[in-house]
Amino acid sequence: MKARILTSIGIVVSIILMLVLKIYVSPYFFDAFFVLVGVFAAYEMSNLLTRMGKYNNPYVIMSFPVLMGCALILGLYFNLGFGYCLLLALGVIILLFMFTFLFQLCCQKASKNEIKVRGLKKSVANFSILKALHSLYGMLYPTFLFMFAILLNHIDEISLEKVAIFDGGLSTVIILFLFLIPMLTDTFAMLCGMVFGGPKLAPKTSPNKTVSGAIGGSVLCVLLSGCIYLVLGSIDYFAAIYANFPLWQLLVLVVAGTIVDQCGDLFESFLKRKAGVKDAGTILPGHGGMLDRIDAYIFVAPILLVCMCFMLI
Repeated sequence: MKARILTSIGIVVSIILMLVLKIYVSPYFFDAFFVLVGVFAAYEMSNLLTRMGKYNNPYVIMSFPVLMGCALILGLYFNLGFGYCLLLALGVIILLFMFTFLFQLCCQKASKNEIKVRGLKKSVANFSILKALHSLYGMLYPTFLFMFAILLNHIDEISLEKVAIFDGGLSTVIILFLFLIPMLTDTFAMLCGMVFGGPKLAPKTSPNKTVSGAIGGSVLCVLLSGCIYLVLGSIDYFAAIYANFPLWQLLVLVVAGTIVDQCGDLFESFLKRKAGVKDAGTILPGHGGMLDRIDAYIFVAPILLVCMCFMLI
């Protein structure tokens, strides 16, 4: 418990530091932070895939967060727009997929040795395409979805008329709630589950989660998020956001976020069950792996970006 508390404090301090750097120095610090987290999560995902018998190229999977992050940051730096940035990211995925396939296909001796070690009855061509596909899984989850956080970090740069009225502070609020939604939902879900108990939410996938915890976590997250937003409205830095971004819009974001937060948690639990492990890694004492910490953010970031784009049209 002591290790878990100390790690939690370290995580919160790191997030606060990134927010301060974003406000007073540059948003690119957060981009680098997201890329670094993505690399660790990608490494753990590669290990989970291997444990599930899905042979993959860990170097390709781990390089994807860096390459995708660079593609997104360069696209944003040169004002290409979100649409073109996503196309760049998809281009990186395709290139790495093709590279994995061709590399494995060309390295005939290494491929044959690996096929023999794994006890497979496949041709080099079939083995190469399967390894590329399994590596693709590790690129799409968690990195591709998590890297939407970089686009959220630059939501102020969307070429829409409504963005200008927020005076460049909208992304700070959205990033703040990107972190708050999973933290509040998970904390209150655990507390409500302990207090009220009741039927299990998904007993085979995550036996500790209860229906009362899921409902209580979501409801309390929405209520407390609304209170936090009202408090932010009294701070001068957030005045333009508070004046032009109604509370009901924020609550829509929070409701959507708290629902997909729990879906993300269940999905990662499903993967760990398939891999036969309790935690995805050990990098965060008391919490498990990086993937265990960001499982919710992987799904929350894309849904917040989609909702924000619709609200800003």
